[in-house]
Amino acid sequence: MTVHDELDVALRRLEATMKATNMWRMNAPAPGAYESQQPFCIDTMDLPQWLRFVFIARLDALIEAQAPMPEKCDVAPVLETYLTQRGTRANDRLLLCKAVEEIDRLVTEN
Repeated sequence: MTVHDELDVALRRLEATMKATNMWRMNAPAPGAYESQQPFCIDTMDLPQWLRFVFIARLDALIEAQAPMPEKCDVAPVLETYLTQRGTRANDRLLLCKAVEEIDRLVTEN
């Protein structure tokens, strides 16, 4: 299995986890929200919106193109902080962070 295949599986796992923890259903961001210059579009989107509409979408495009991996991916710590601040249940927080940690690892180590 290639790293692109492994990343695809990890992204589908994140998607399933977001659905299971009720973090998938949301409105798409306004078109201008994608133009943010801030990390994670933090000034124009909630983090779950960014995960769904930017992070997953960009990595799906990378997989489709069989493109090289970015040099670094370190999203899990940001997600952990966000979920903790939002008071997300510990079990949901653990599942979501584990899913993103796997994506971080796949991208960074390849």
